[in-house]
Amino acid sequence: MHTDRPLPLLGGLTPAQFMKRHWQKKPLLVRNAIPGFQPLLPPRELFALAAREEVESRVVVREGAGWRLQRGPFARRALPPLKQREWTLLVQGVDLHDRRAHELLHGFSFVPAARLDDLMISFASDGGGVGPHFDSYDVFLLQAQGQRRWRIGRQKELRLQQGVPLKILEDFEPEEEYVLDPGDMLYLPPRYAHDGIAVGECQTYSIGFRAPAQAELARELLQRIADEAAEEEGEPRLYRDAGQEATDAPGAIPAGLGAFARQALAAALKDPSALDRALGEYLSEPKSNVWFEPGAAPRRLRSIELDARTRMLHDRLHVFINGQAWRAGGRDATLMRRLADRRRLDARELEGASEAARELLLSWCEAGWAHANGGAT
Repeated sequence: MHTDRPLPLLGGLTPAQFMKRHWQKKPLLVRNAIPGFQPLLPPRELFALAAREEVESRVVVREGAGWRLQRGPFARRALPPLKQREWTLLVQGVDLHDRRAHELLHGFSFVPAARLDDLMISFASDGGGVGPHFDSYDVFLLQAQGQRRWRIGRQKELRLQQGVPLKILEDFEPEEEYVLDPGDMLYLPPRYAHDGIAVGECQTYSIGFRAPAQAELARELLQRIADEAAEEEGEPRLYRDAGQEATDAPGAIPAGLGAFARQALAAALKDPSALDRALGEYLSEPKSNVWFEPGAAPRRLRSIELDARTRMLHDRLHVFINGQAWRAGGRDATLMRRLADRRRLDARELEGASEAARELLLSWCEAGWAHANGGAT
């Protein structure tokens, strides 16, 4: 994607301008961001998706001053009738199950793929919503069907209501109000409070971004680095203290044991690329509810496209795909990075691939991570 070309999706801003002026800073309302936009999934298809075991879905119902939350899957008869007011169906990760949603999500690829999370569809009857709340991540709210009234504000008081199954702000103070029509879009940075109410039957698409917590990231990376170090170590190196003297303070931790612990951490981190490798593996790990169906590799590789569920990233030394890392260098590395960036390679691009790179791509096709166009198997 050219980051210096104006995008209608961003109201005529270039991606570079948007990231500098708005990303994680202030909201942006874009009228007619996608001209003539229609919902990708009609309600019946969305309801069918919510009935599947592998799809995360929720129903939120406003009941007077209270709220009711149910988790899917939902048979159609388990959903409230369309004429009932103030209910919402939320279907998470639609991009994993629908090619159209996947392509829409990757229209936002001016943001690093490591931050891109998923596309959620909110279907609501008249008056439906999930209450005033804030998210800990950036979000684009794209109107797909009907209208939704958004009230937004920079909320300083973040106390939540008690005794409700949703994270609803106790004292919401909106500063601005907008009614979005199909094709309109509202960007909100993290922790910007908002409340969306359906005006008639409506669908809203939420393009969300992942933001790992620092403690979570540290825990995950240290565990991965420790596991890799253990695999490389072979026979475990155990703590030894042949020179330990008798002690009259058995509760004290021996200084030698503390030194051994520091040496263990230093040994695990002795490879300068260990942290980068662990980070790439973690960020490219598919969600826990994702699995792949093995495929058949063609005899000739004419073009290749990543599966919608595949996460592929790269850094200066590696390419990462679905939680696995490969060292990359030379012309093959350039090709793999292009695949990670564009999610597809055509015949002309594949002409320069080495035999080893082709074998690797074919193995990904067999695993169901990618899909190829080639000769008969």
